[in-house]
Amino acid sequence: MNKNLSRKEFLKNTTKYAAGVAVGTGALNMLSGKNLFAGTKTDWPWPYTALDVEAMRIAGHDTYYAGFGCGYGSFEAIINALRSAIGDPYTNLPGQIMGFAAGGAVGWGTLCGALNGAAAVISLVAPSADYTPLINELLGWYTQTMFPTDTSNEYAVNHLFNVNNYDQVLPQNISGSPLCHISVTGWCNSADFSSGSTERKERCARLTGDVAAYTVKILNDHFAGTFTPLYVPPASIAECNTCHGSSGTVKNVAAKMDCVQCHGDEPHPSAVEHIGAPVSTYKLSQNFPNPFNPSTKIRFSIPNMENVNLNIYDVHGRLIRTIINNTSYNAGTYDVNWDGRNEWGELVSSGIYFSKITAGKFTETKKMSLVK
Repeated sequence: MNKNLSRKEFLKNTTKYAAGVAVGTGALNMLSGKNLFAGTKTDWPWPYTALDVEAMRIAGHDTYYAGFGCGYGSFEAIINALRSAIGDPYTNLPGQIMGFAAGGAVGWGTLCGALNGAAAVISLVAPSADYTPLINELLGWYTQTMFPTDTSNEYAVNHLFNVNNYDQVLPQNISGSPLCHISVTGWCNSADFSSGSTERKERCARLTGDVAAYTVKILNDHFAGTFTPLYVPPASIAECNTCHGSSGTVKNVAAKMDCVQCHGDEPHPSAVEHIGAPVSTYKLSQNFPNPFNPSTKIRFSIPNMENVNLNIYDVHGRLIRTIINNTSYNAGTYDVNWDGRNEWGELVSSGIYFSKITAGKFTETKKMSLVK
């Protein structure tokens, strides 16, 4: 750039050049009678025709092994069938567009790649008013289905798949979650196979086929006017959302998933024990025993439903341990145990510590002595 050219002049000239390119393009289009620089646009949603469910189970399984994983497997299996049945516009759509979805998005363990690819197909062929209940059904079905299904296990044993890397019946489990990390980890733990094993890869291949098959089933039903959603959310989701949902008391979750798979059967790991009926006043009692070694109980009472925070601090005011983190409790008296450990699970040293509770506008602190 000319050193004597000001930034203002440079930008002005650049703008003129860009405008000139636009005018030139328009002139070429006018002379030719068509837009030379525009691609062919296909109206959305794209056309769909009924497909064979079991053929998709086999294709999804086999395509998993094509080198791009589960997202490509479910997506390409269905898209390739539509290429054969319909042709354009599917002939111009590469299945590798879903290659990123393998392992829950390049190995991040988020949404199962098979679901990701299948949901992409559904949203390609159905308008938003329709794809929402269809995808909701697909994800819900996934959380409640034993994978691999009996059908996929039978296909493997009888060599009905075209790719036969493992022909034994695989153990089954219900993930309870659409997340890859939870689905794979739960299966590995229950089946006693490592995540890198041939068995685990084959499990995900069979699962991919199962997902492709169910996706085609609900699409066939939808376009035939016979689709009926079967998924019923478990009661635990509604129970969690009474506190954590958008209309609950904590309001810190916006999801449709069950919390148990991530947080365990006891969603409050501090094991707070409700020991008494509703009370009339707020109170943080003295811990007992005190002095203590190595653990002690902390008792608190609340007269109304409140979000409770209970923390442990040292004499310097540093946070040592969060016992209760903004969790909603009904009116009553509760006991909670502190095991004398910090946030990293390490036993703390002898000394003076403080328990501090916040419940609504109520705050109180008690001094505690750890003696070893």
